[in-house]
Amino acid sequence: MVNINDVLETVNMIKQENLDIRTITMGISLFDCISDDQKRLENKIYDKITKSAKNLVSTANELEAKYGIPIINKRVSVTPISLVGAGCDRDGFVRLAHVLESAANEVGINFIGGYGALVQKGATKGAAALIDSIPEALATTTKVCSSINVASTKAGINMDAVARMGEIMKETAYLTRDNGSIGCAKLVVFSNIPEDNPFMAGAIHGVGEPDTVINVGVSGPGVVASAIKREGFCNFSQLADVIKKTAFKITRVGQLIAYEASKKLNTPYGIIDLSLAPTPAVGDSVARILENMGLERCGTHGTTAALAMLNDAVKKGGVMASSHVGGLSGAFIPVSEDAGMIEAAELGALNIEKLEAMTAVCSVGLDMIAVPGDTSASTLSGIIADEIAIGVINNKTTAVRLIPVYGKGVGESVEFGGLLGHAPIMKLNSYSSEEFIKRGGRIPAPIHSLRN
Repeated sequence: MVNINDVLETVNMIKQENLDIRTITMGISLFDCISDDQKRLENKIYDKITKSAKNLVSTANELEAKYGIPIINKRVSVTPISLVGAGCDRDGFVRLAHVLESAANEVGINFIGGYGALVQKGATKGAAALIDSIPEALATTTKVCSSINVASTKAGINMDAVARMGEIMKETAYLTRDNGSIGCAKLVVFSNIPEDNPFMAGAIHGVGEPDTVINVGVSGPGVVASAIKREGFCNFSQLADVIKKTAFKITRVGQLIAYEASKKLNTPYGIIDLSLAPTPAVGDSVARILENMGLERCGTHGTTAALAMLNDAVKKGGVMASSHVGGLSGAFIPVSEDAGMIEAAELGALNIEKLEAMTAVCSVGLDMIAVPGDTSASTLSGIIADEIAIGVINNKTTAVRLIPVYGKGVGESVEFGGLLGHAPIMKLNSYSSEEFIKRGGRIPAPIHSLRN
């Protein structure tokens, strides 16, 4: 029997506390599109995406109207393009990026992910060519997102790829310099990349996935923040219970939408990603959750402990609400996309060193961080290496999405608009790591990778 209080509570979450379905993402395998003829490859990719996802947006809109739950983004992820276009050269991959863009426009989605490569142990010729093509591909498209996996706990860290990705970030930033270097907002470097993540820019359709699949990302930092505030002063055991119960309710909403979308699209249901993904909107901030726990500002001492508890409690509550939880699942800390993070960074309470510490206990990594435009490629690579090492050693996913904003320095800010928000330019350590990055090769996998 339906409990009217539960209905009213859900309505309040949606109307007052920014509860939403952040994304419905259809994963599409492109392996059956492989061809040694470039034009045939392009046509098959376009046809597969447009046929598979033709009803994705209309279905999401129908479910939004039926249940009154906002569904913010409709997206597609595909097989890493370096695998599908393994025989392509740099220019051939750029052409494939334009095919992805055309297909995304045809089906009306927000973003398409999968323009990427898996190079944790080394790069094939195709993977190297795709990486070389990234700056032009992202500068000449608006919906294509790129992710490169440069490390895993089993393989260690490919430092040649880390070095190259610092250079790629610089080139991408330069080519999109007239628009706040926004190309870098569509580029992320991973360790231990998940194969079923519905969130951009890191979504790919993994090689172990079915032909098509529906993955849903829920989000409700405002709901969690309000629940903590209503509970008032209590001990941490009680606080964890509040978060778990709230995460359960949020995830059940996502599960409902996932099942319904799966049935209507005749596509297998994959996973619910129960990440708390913030937006620049007031009241939709992970930083505010931490501050409601008693921190004067996100970034002060105790922030990492608070985030660790939040992340764990969200996962515990979410896994009780859904049989298939995956993706990243936990709490995101993207600086430009979180009003509280932006404010903390502007006040000096939050710096990149503290953010790095926080990534050891959260779901992702250094995300949407604007840095000075004159930052060297080797410094960017050093930041990537540090963050990727956290993921490899701790056997977790970490990622880096840095934006070296051309023409901007510390004390200035950059405006991206929409869900990407705006960001202060954060100060970096001024000492060089160039000689370290030049060494190249691979940092070996940690001893605990030998589990079999």
